[in-house]
Amino acid sequence: MLETERLAEVRERIARAAKVARRDSADVTLIAVSKTHPPEAIVPLIEAGQRVFGENRVQEAEAKWPALAERYEDLELHLVGQLQSNKAEAAVRLFDAIHSVDRPSLVEALARAIDTTGRSPTLFVQVNIGDEPQKGGCEVAELPALLERAHGAGLAISGLMCVPPASVEAAPYFALLAKLGRDQGLPLLSMGMSDDFETAVMLGATHVRVGSALFGARA
Repeated sequence: MLETERLAEVRERIARAAKVARRDSADVTLIAVSKTHPPEAIVPLIEAGQRVFGENRVQEAEAKWPALAERYEDLELHLVGQLQSNKAEAAVRLFDAIHSVDRPSLVEALARAIDTTGRSPTLFVQVNIGDEPQKGGCEVAELPALLERAHGAGLAISGLMCVPPASVEAAPYFALLAKLGRDQGLPLLSMGMSDDFETAVMLGATHVRVGSALFGARA
């Protein structure tokens, strides 16, 4: 199946899920996660109208996106992977949104980077929603303190992000993230990937991060 056919199918699935949930599908942003895929795999999606893309690593994004952004001026790039504090300034310069704010040291580094660059990407706090030691994200119990730290540093946090445990039903974890968002007054929810984005849409996702359903297996 061509990338453009996959894109049409994913958009239709988002629309159906939104309809079931009595939501407007326009309120759901599809992030095409293009990590490991070369520009020649990305361009067909851009030509088909996709404008929001996600990358996992600053270095990979630096290598392939400036040329694409020069060619297509209205692209939006999201960092959906973990971010090292020493890459904060590079990330702020390159990305329009960062989904992986998860610790005080990164909060401080991002605050400095935003002050230095004058750019203010949309920021999501990543929550370790399944309490998995191998995953990034702040613990649920630590979320209020991290948000307070961000506020004190002058960072505007707009939403929450999570990656539920693999091979289990994702819905309870998405429901918990949605509740945390409501409790903290954060309107954006980045949740749902290729295997579960429809469930995420039905439970309130404003951003879904879809890779393999659009690009096929990783390059």
